[in-house]
Amino acid sequence: MGNRFQVTDRFAGGAQYIGGRLRPGTSGRTHSVVDPATGESVYTYALASTADVDEAVAAAKAAFPGWAAATPGERSGALHRLAAVLAEQAEDFALAESLQCGKPIRLTTEFDVPGTIDNTAFFAGAARHLQGQSAGEYSGDHTSYVRREPIGVVGSIAPWNYPLQMAAWKILPAIAAGNTIVLKPAELTPLTSLMFAQAAKEAGIPDGVVNIVTGSGREAGEHLVGHPDVAMTSFTGSTPVGKRVAEVATATVKRLHLELGGKAPFVVFDDADLEAAAHGAVAASLINTGQDCTAATRAYVQRPLFDAFVARVAELMETVRLGDPADPATDLGPLVSHVQRDRVAGFVERARGYATVVTGGEAPGGELENGAYYRPTLITGAAQDSEVVQSEIFGPVLVALPFDTDDEGIRLANDTPYGLAASAWSRDVYRANRATREIKAGCVWVNDHIPIISEMPHGGYKASGYGKDMSSYSFEEYTQVKHVMFDNTAVAAKDWHRTIFGDR
Repeated sequence: MGNRFQVTDRFAGGAQYIGGRLRPGTSGRTHSVVDPATGESVYTYALASTADVDEAVAAAKAAFPGWAAATPGERSGALHRLAAVLAEQAEDFALAESLQCGKPIRLTTEFDVPGTIDNTAFFAGAARHLQGQSAGEYSGDHTSYVRREPIGVVGSIAPWNYPLQMAAWKILPAIAAGNTIVLKPAELTPLTSLMFAQAAKEAGIPDGVVNIVTGSGREAGEHLVGHPDVAMTSFTGSTPVGKRVAEVATATVKRLHLELGGKAPFVVFDDADLEAAAHGAVAASLINTGQDCTAATRAYVQRPLFDAFVARVAELMETVRLGDPADPATDLGPLVSHVQRDRVAGFVERARGYATVVTGGEAPGGELENGAYYRPTLITGAAQDSEVVQSEIFGPVLVALPFDTDDEGIRLANDTPYGLAASAWSRDVYRANRATREIKAGCVWVNDHIPIISEMPHGGYKASGYGKDMSSYSFEEYTQVKHVMFDNTAVAAKDWHRTIFGDR
């Protein structure tokens, strides 16, 4: 397993991208990007300080008037050029994402990178469609219309599980709407966020519009969220950290968008196509080694199909090939770090005390022992209120539970604090429609689980947060709505004035 992407020369200037150039952080502390497939450090950089955050926000603030004044067509053209730059550099992006995350190269080349290019192309078009409500004489004596205006400097925090896609989900709607942005990627995985910012410069997006600060959440992240010149914050990450982000943001009364944890139910009714459901469950629970907030984690299977479903899922999981992420034959890569691998293993070991591990439940040895690998794991026999059913594990672990009636299946699906995504499996359109109405989640798939598209919104209910990524709905987060009203009468002493002073 060799180094598959040459990092040192590309990021020799540092891991902070401020005002159009790379520079080192000034915190006095360093951090290493580690290849989770080998445990080897591939890039060590200086972390951002609060002073670096201040400089990045200042650069974004200085760039805001000019970028906000650009026409929709000009911003659209810049984003079209960005999509082209990303497409030209697709191989480098795929290699870098695989290296820092441990993602199989098949996933980065067929999902992460093309998804990001498509998202960029979508927002290039959407930038030209930021209309407000049509003009009208709603009072009779006035003409009203609505303007959508950019908010200002956006301060966003992206997670480590999809560094490139999450950077794009934060940056694209913000700048398409005319805002400027300071993005803090996770310290573990900053490489493709920095590359995205460099690509934006190559596409002709002005310096200061896109800035990256790579630092700790406690220092750089909290300072960014609480910065008085940051008008809006978008955060993707765990629900506990999201609560802290909300606390900090509240102090400056800024706009807030939160995309938080998930514990997606996978509800299989007794008329479902068993083979389709089993294949779907394996793919949806193992995507990105289970490090996906929409991944299938709780399979509720109606009792007539339960035993056959468990047997087939276990059989399919045992065929999954763990290996070098650079090998196109590899199905499942390592988790992002040994810390995350050990966290997942802890959930499974504790579950052995109250449930059955049907398959998996261990780290492989041999040539993979130095990596953060963990075998695909299926658990049965857990109670609904148990840890593995209620808590976000964020690893290649699926828990299967039986249910009897449709009412029970939907009730169990809703019985966690989360509500990000879910799926329902049935050949009966009425049954499936009921599930889509009654399951409380921001996305409900029918007879599939995981596909996302740029034109449709992504965001959750309940403890999974609020607000939307992707689609035109995301502009609700990144624009201010302004009502403009013109008097049409040219009358100096208006009749309504008499409610305040004078006689009729």
